[in-house]
Amino acid sequence: LDGDLSATKVDITYDPDDVTLEEAVEDVREAADEAALDNDVVILSDRNTGPDRVPIPSLLAVGGVHHHLVRNGLRNHVGLVLESGDPRAVHHFATLIGYGAGAVNPYLAYQTIEDLVAGPDGADLSQAIDAYVNAVEDGLLKTMAKMGISTVESYQGAQIFEAVGLSSDFVAEYFEGTENRTEGIGIDEIEDDLAERHQVAWGEE
Repeated sequence: LDGDLSATKVDITYDPDDVTLEEAVEDVREAADEAALDNDVVILSDRNTGPDRVPIPSLLAVGGVHHHLVRNGLRNHVGLVLESGDPRAVHHFATLIGYGAGAVNPYLAYQTIEDLVAGPDGADLSQAIDAYVNAVEDGLLKTMAKMGISTVESYQGAQIFEAVGLSSDFVAEYFEGTENRTEGIGIDEIEDDLAERHQVAWGEE
């Protein structure tokens, strides 16, 4: 970063042969703790995703780190930025900002747009990405307006959502304060789903 701001990246991928998803989130929390003491911005990044590295779901990483830093009294000392291939739709950005992210770099969405406009008949890349960003921003404004919120500062970290299909223990640990009227899956089931999708993404076919 330019200027007087200092930043550091925290890897939000893990090796499933070494740790569980729950342990991986705890490792990220500890790394974010240390980073928050010496930096102005913490960047949660899943760029290291690969055949042997599974990305922690972006909302779980953001929500887990945000509440952890709040509990430790460090949240006001540091900004949270997410660099992830996960977010692509307006709701993804709405929940990420609502659970504490100050900025989001959806690099895979940008790479997908680049692929879509490739070729002599494709649109200009910068115009295509600008159109996507504007569409996301318009969607966020509509989401906030429905809640009666007029500024992003008021929306960030406000977590004005209701959990559906998640266990109360899981919500209490990673999304504390979120309304949760039903029970559902926990971190073990989410890890199973992650493993299945990772196998499909990096399998031979």
